[in-house]
Amino acid sequence: MTSVLSFTPPSSASIASDVERAFAEDLGRGDATASLLPAAAQATAQLTCREDAVIAGIPWFDACVHKLDPDARIDWHVSDGDRIVPDMKVCDIRGNARAVVSAERSALNFLQMLSGTATITAAFVAAVAGTNVRVLDTRKTVPGLRLAQKYAVRCGGGHNHRIGLYDAILVKENHIIAAGSITAAALAARQLHPTLLLEVEVENLDELQQALDAGVDRIMLDNFTLPLMRQAVTQTAGRIPLEISGNVDLQTIGEYARTGVDYISVGALTKNIRAIDLSLRLTIG
Repeated sequence: MTSVLSFTPPSSASIASDVERAFAEDLGRGDATASLLPAAAQATAQLTCREDAVIAGIPWFDACVHKLDPDARIDWHVSDGDRIVPDMKVCDIRGNARAVVSAERSALNFLQMLSGTATITAAFVAAVAGTNVRVLDTRKTVPGLRLAQKYAVRCGGGHNHRIGLYDAILVKENHIIAAGSITAAALAARQLHPTLLLEVEVENLDELQQALDAGVDRIMLDNFTLPLMRQAVTQTAGRIPLEISGNVDLQTIGEYARTGVDYISVGALTKNIRAIDLSLRLTIG
């Protein structure tokens, strides 16, 4: 289902689990290089952004640093969801030198990746400005980091589609073939999971009419051309929300949004990740 737009992050337990996995693959038996530093040495560090971006991932960054130094002080000059500019100082850190350098890579990996997701989401949201369309994410996420990425989408102004296969029903071509028809698939879904949102993917106007007659909660127009999108909006006449999926990029989404649909889902928000350029500079003492 589509979420209420919110920057509320996943639970602390979920974030801690993400950090545990990151440290397990990066630290392993321990940071051999950090052991060269005096055990009691303190460090200060400044985190700077080198490009225009929307920040996301602060709770993961904090969790990485505090996992190794619970007493470390992190002073943030921005919040998740804020737009930042090149050479802007993002935060200051004061803590144990070994802990800061050992946590650095994992902390930056989370912040760079999630800020990248938030930044591209913000670009797609800006491209549909002036319409009533909500930009949705998909399940095309990094394995194990879905909740983190979906949080980053919200930081960028987007909305969440279903979290997984358990919290909404999306009937696609193979489901329809197995059930025998859109009507049969929708009826079975209502009987088995009456409280879940029921969405049906359609590939033409005939299937659209079948989905309308079945009284589903939302209809996904899969790879419709622009003229067919407009016809689908007219045919639906506001009775059921329409979602567009397929061939969506920053060049096409504006035109798609102006057809009058309600939602546009974009796999690129979480699938095609470009990390934001951040720099952490450390001083010992």
